[in-house]
Amino acid sequence: MHGRDPTVLCSHGPSASVRAGNPCRATYATGGHHEQAGFDVLASVEIDPVHCAVHQFNFPYGTSICRDISSITGDEIRSLSSLEGRKVDVVCGGLPCQGFSEIGKGEASDPRNLLGQHFARIVSELDADFFVIENVRGLKFQRNKQILDSIIESFQRYGYNIVDGLEMLNSSHFGVPQNRKRVFILGFKNGYSSPKYPHKFFNVENYQKDTLSSDCPKVTDAIGDLPEIELYPELLKQDWVRAEYGKPSSYAAILRGLEKRSDDYSYRRLFEPSLLTCSLRTQHQDSSKKRFMQTAPGRREPKSRLQKLDLNGFSPTLRAGTPRNYGSFTAPRPIHPTKPRCITVREAARLHSFPDWFRVHSTIWHGFRQVGNSVPPLLAKAVASQLALTMGYEPSMPTKEFSMRNIELLSLNIQKASKIYSVDPDIIAPRKRKK
Repeated sequence: MHGRDPTVLCSHGPSASVRAGNPCRATYATGGHHEQAGFDVLASVEIDPVHCAVHQFNFPYGTSICRDISSITGDEIRSLSSLEGRKVDVVCGGLPCQGFSEIGKGEASDPRNLLGQHFARIVSELDADFFVIENVRGLKFQRNKQILDSIIESFQRYGYNIVDGLEMLNSSHFGVPQNRKRVFILGFKNGYSSPKYPHKFFNVENYQKDTLSSDCPKVTDAIGDLPEIELYPELLKQDWVRAEYGKPSSYAAILRGLEKRSDDYSYRRLFEPSLLTCSLRTQHQDSSKKRFMQTAPGRREPKSRLQKLDLNGFSPTLRAGTPRNYGSFTAPRPIHPTKPRCITVREAARLHSFPDWFRVHSTIWHGFRQVGNSVPPLLAKAVASQLALTMGYEPSMPTKEFSMRNIELLSLNIQKASKIYSVDPDIIAPRKRKK
């Protein structure tokens, strides 16, 4: 019997994804990787139909709902998914960060800042016991205090408490070879026990100099076994190829599915282990390649300002770029530690702790957006495990397996994706340029 009872719902940006449980599995609402802690992702809500399709590919047992969370209700989410009549234990969301990001303009008037209040409404309408919000550290800055206070007050009006502290968690403390600091807000319904933030697994003393504990995964552990994409001209036109892998580190062996942690309760995915995916090559100019080679590991290339990875260090925070209505800019990508090029989407996914069965959109722009906008799976698992502990939920290993089919979902443009989900292609409006 696969012991999963809790239920989860997830939301990202003006969207949400829902996760619900069955009589033997917990339900969680998140980007999906709370599955490793024993939760099921039975539904997701996402405004971008392209991202909905990718989520549907990776979590075929759930329902992808293409809607804006400001215009959907908890009852609609239940009726459109398999949540009808089921208890939702947790709802997770990653609100759009541009309104309080250190990198962006950080405008308090950004309409996306109001989505936190809609997220609180969804949590209440689904009658979830717990919720999780993840965002950039700028959310805690004094200039954004009014926005943060309004989000907290919205939850309090609906009968929820906030765990004291609003801790900032660094992914590198949880086995992810990336220096990524994000604020997490944990909340719980009145009358329920307060969850705790996860304890860090690794002690990293100096983030700037990449001083690592001896057993903390490094960049080389994450990408050292991946095939050399330069050997495969097919990758100039497509993002996959059958290739020869090198000897994996223990970290990479787990991501490749060659080994499995004893506390990984995710469903097994059936995929071809020799298939290298998400690896569309970028054709750089010779002048760029020369500058990349001349850049020392861990330093920024002066002209592009791209950081070159250090094999024995951490990746910097992987960013997402901008959506269609904000210019469709591709995120700055780190330079490969030994090759004169930027890293591929698969290399970024490895640095984010995504397993190799997990695939993103075939284009570089969408692919990096989907990686950069996500919570690293190992960090998501650590947070979800604490929630399961608070709930008194003891997961057991699943026996169900899923084949990774419907590959066409990974290459849809917004016009084709919008038809699948019966939404307007301009649900995310094109950018309006100033005349």
